[in-house]
This record gives sequence, structure tokens and C-alpha cells, in this order.
Amino acid sequence: QVQLVESGGGLVQPGGSLRLSCAASGIILTINDMGWYRQAPGKQLELVASMPNGGSARYADSVKGRFTISRDNAKHTVYLQMNSLKPEDTAVYYCNADLTTWYATRRDYWGQGTQVTVSS
Repeated sequence: QVQLVESGGGLVQPGGSLRLSCAASGIILTINDMGWYRQAPGKQLELVASMPNGGSARYADSVKGRFTISRDNAKHTVYLQMNSLKPEDTAVYYCNADLTTWYATRRDYWGQGTQVTVSS
């Protein structure tokens, strides 16, 4: 089994910062790609940022220059540092991991989601 556990969401004022964390655990052989998606009310799920193993980070245009993704491979953990937050960043943020298990199966796994609300 594989689990993704997220933390770090909450309520913040516009211009503020939050840091999200997501730790993967279980029968993990390799995490091929790990990142964050978000879904705002009434909108589709969208990629926020992701970082493939040994590759360069990808960001949604709307967060470039404000958000930074990083990984700690030894801890199977991904972080999302969110600065200069805007009300339009309000959404449920989901951690995603494309990983290969000990049994050589490869698939996507998702966290339970963490609410980020940007409001004064």
C-alpha cells in the first residue's frame, strides 16, 4: 500500500505565504514524478507544479515566480512554498505522485487534499 499525507493548508491574507508538505510512504521503489494540483469551487482540477525525478520543475503560468516546488527524495516528500498569495489561489490542493512500487507496478497516487483559503 501507498499513502500520501498532506499538511500545511489554512487561511492566509492576500500577500501572505504558506508551505504545503506531502509525504509518501509504503511500498515505494521509485517516485517518478511528484507534485501538486488544485481545484477551486466550480473549476476543473489543474496542475500547480510538479517535479520529475532528476528533472526540472514545471509550473502553471498563474503561479510562476510566486510558488516554488522542492523534493526531498530521501524522505519521499514534496513541498510547495507559496508566496504572494492571491484570493484566486483559494482551492483544495492535492498532492500527486507517479510512482513505482516494489512489485514493479506504476500508477498515480493522490493525497486527501488540503484547503488553502486566501482572504482578508
